[in-house]
Amino acid sequence: MAAVKEKRNIRKEIHTKLDDNVMQGALAKFTSEYPMARLKAYANVDSIDDLRDDLRTMKRWAVDHIDALADEFQHSVEERGGKVFRAADGDAVKKILLQICEENGVKRIVKSKSMATEEIKLNGALEDAGLHVRETDLGEWMLSVAGQKPSHMVMPAIHLNKEQCAGFFEQELHEEVPSDISYMIHTARRVLREEFLNADLGITGANFGIAENGAIGLVTNEGNARLVTTTPKIHVVLIGYEKLIPKIKDAAKILRLLPRNGTCQRMTSYMTMVSGPTPIIYKKEGKWVEENRKQYVILLDNGRLAAAKDPKMKQVYQCVRCASCLNVCPIWRMVGGHVYGHIYSGGIGAILTGLLGNMEAFSKFSDLCIGCRQCTTICPGEIPIPDLIDELRARYVKKYGLSMPEKTAFQHILTHRKVFHSLLRIGSVAQKPVQSGKFIRHLPLFFSGMTDGRSLPAIAAKPLRDRTEELQKANPRNPVMTAAFFSGCNMDFVFPDTGESVIKVLQDLNIAVTYPQEQTCCGKPVLGMGDRDTGKVIAKQNIEALEATGADVIISACPTCAETLERTYKELFKDDAEWQARAEAVAAKVREFTSFVAEQYKAQGRSLPQAEKGSRITYHDSCHMRRGLGVWEQPRELLRMTGADFVEMKDSDRCCGMAGAFGVKYSEISKPILHDKLENIEGTKADTVAVACPACMMQIGGGLNQQNPRIKVKHVADILAECIATR
Repeated sequence: MAAVKEKRNIRKEIHTKLDDNVMQGALAKFTSEYPMARLKAYANVDSIDDLRDDLRTMKRWAVDHIDALADEFQHSVEERGGKVFRAADGDAVKKILLQICEENGVKRIVKSKSMATEEIKLNGALEDAGLHVRETDLGEWMLSVAGQKPSHMVMPAIHLNKEQCAGFFEQELHEEVPSDISYMIHTARRVLREEFLNADLGITGANFGIAENGAIGLVTNEGNARLVTTTPKIHVVLIGYEKLIPKIKDAAKILRLLPRNGTCQRMTSYMTMVSGPTPIIYKKEGKWVEENRKQYVILLDNGRLAAAKDPKMKQVYQCVRCASCLNVCPIWRMVGGHVYGHIYSGGIGAILTGLLGNMEAFSKFSDLCIGCRQCTTICPGEIPIPDLIDELRARYVKKYGLSMPEKTAFQHILTHRKVFHSLLRIGSVAQKPVQSGKFIRHLPLFFSGMTDGRSLPAIAAKPLRDRTEELQKANPRNPVMTAAFFSGCNMDFVFPDTGESVIKVLQDLNIAVTYPQEQTCCGKPVLGMGDRDTGKVIAKQNIEALEATGADVIISACPTCAETLERTYKELFKDDAEWQARAEAVAAKVREFTSFVAEQYKAQGRSLPQAEKGSRITYHDSCHMRRGLGVWEQPRELLRMTGADFVEMKDSDRCCGMAGAFGVKYSEISKPILHDKLENIEGTKADTVAVACPACMMQIGGGLNQQNPRIKVKHVADILAECIATR
C-alpha cells in the first residue's frame, strides 16, 4: 500500500500538549501512581513472569495457526446460529454493516468497546447513511461530542478533567450540568437508558474470540457493553484476527493479566461472554413476542493477516490492548495520545499504525519512541516494542529512502571516519565563542531553546584517541589479559577524561589496554533511523578494527555501544554468513565496563581505597544498561566498595530524556523529563550522581550545570579512578 501523505505540524501539536495544564496534571498523577497500583494488584501472584510466559506461548501458537483458528471460530459461531463475515479492510466492514442495517430496517445503533471501529472510522460512514449512532462508553461518548479521538486505549478521556466533561455534557444535552462526577454519571445513565431501549442494533468489539466455542469475551467496568449485547435485537461483533484464541481455558491467561495491567484491578466489574444468539422479548405489532437475537460477527483483516505471516511483526498478536506500555512510556506521559495521530497511541500504536497501512503516518511520529524499553518490562505479551519500531523504520527507509540531510550525514560523513572526526575537531574550535569550561551554557538566536535550562557538553580540545599512545605506556608488563577499548563517540570526543579513567581502572587490574584507532561510531544513530545499509558499512569497519587488536576482551563503558556490538551487529548480518560469524566472534568478547570490573575485583580479591568521608552518592540507571544489557547490580556494588554513603533515588531507572539525538531534536520533551530526574536526584541530598552511560552524563550533567551545580555527575569509571589515585 502506498504511503498516505498527511499534512501535520507535529512540533506544533507537541507544544500544544505540553502547554495543556489539565492534561499534564492528569497524566503526571496517573503515571506516578500506576506502577505501585499495578504491583498491588499482583500481590497474590507468585510469579508475574510465569503468567506473561503462559500468555505469550498461547498467543504465539495462535498466530502460527491463525488461518485454521479463524476457520474453527467461524464454524463454531455459525454452528450456534451466528453469521460470520470476513472483511479485508474498513470499506468492506462498512459495506457489510450497511447491508445488515438495510436488510433489518435498522435506524438506531448503540456501540461499546470497539477500538477497531475507531480504526476504520465507522461512525462517520453510518451517520452519512442516515443512521443514528451513539457511543455508550462514557469516555467515548464525551470524545464523540468533543470531536476528539481517544488518548488512551483503556481510558480514552484520561486527558480531560471533570469541568471539561461537564461542558461536553451541556453541549450535547442542552441543559446545565454541574461538574459533579456522581451527577454526571446519573445523567449519563438517564440519557443512555433511552438509547439502549430504542436501539435496533448494537455493535461491540471483543477482548478475545474463542475458536473452540465461538464465544467472545468483553472485559468492562461500566457494564454498557453488556447492555449493547442484550437489549437490541441485533448484535454485531467487530473483531480483529489478533483477538482469536484456541480454547476457553486460554481466556484465563488473558484475564489474569489484562485487568491487572490495564486498570490495576484483579478483575474488572464485568466479564461478559457471548456465545451465539440468545432469546429476546420485545413488542411487535402490539404483542410481546420472543425471538432469537440476530448475531453477526465480522472478522477484520486490515493488514492483520499480512502481519501474522511476517516473522518479526507477528509479535503484535501478543498484544491484549491493556495499554500498560503507554502507562510507563516517558514520552506518552508528556504529550498524551493524540500526537501519535492514530487511534492506537504510544509505541504499540506506532507499530499498529504502520501495519494497518499508513507508513507515512508511522514515519511522522515513530521517533517519539526513545527505545528506553520500559514498555518491554511490563507488557503482558512480552512484545519487544522498540525492536519492532526499529524494524518498521528500516522498512520505511528501504522503501522511501532518507531525507537529503540524513543521507548526507549518514552515508557521506559517518561512514568516513577521518571526515567525521575532522569535523568534530573543527567543532571543538568553532564552539569557543559560546563555550564556558566543559559546557556550552547559552546559544544565540533560534538555537537558544536548546540551552534553556540545560547546558550542552563541549567537544574536548584533545580527544581520547590522541591521548591513548601516552596512556598505553602505563600498561602492566605481565598482564593477566589484554583489552581493546571501544570508547564510542561521546567518550572519545566529549568525555575523554572519563575514557582515561576507564583505561586507568583496567590497568590497575593488571590488564593491558589497547585502543584501536580505526574504530568509529558504533552506528546506533544510523540504525535507529532505519538506515541498515549504512549501518552495515559502519559495523564492518568496527569489526575489522576490533579483530585486528587480537584482544582477549573488548570493553565498552557506553551501554548503547556495548549493546550494539554485542547484539545488534549479529542481527544486522543474519543474511550474510561470513560477516555474521565475524560479528558473533567479536560479540563473544564484548563486556560492559562496570559488570566486567566488578567481576574482576571479586575474582582477584581486590578492594578499593575508601572515598572521602561524608561523600554521598546516588546512581542513575541508563535505559540501555538496565533493560538492554540487564546490568544494574554491579555498578551499585562498585559504588558501595568506595565506602561513600550510597543512597537510592526515586525512579532510578526512569529515562533521563536524552536518548541520543532525541534529546536535541525534541528538546521541548527532553527537558521536562530531565526536570523530573533532577528533582529525584536532589531528593537524595547526594553531592554526586553516578552514571555508567556517557549520554546520560551529558543530559544530567547539562541540567545540573544550570540548575544545581553543587551536585556533580560522574561516570562510575571516574569515581573508581579517583579512589585508585589515592593509593
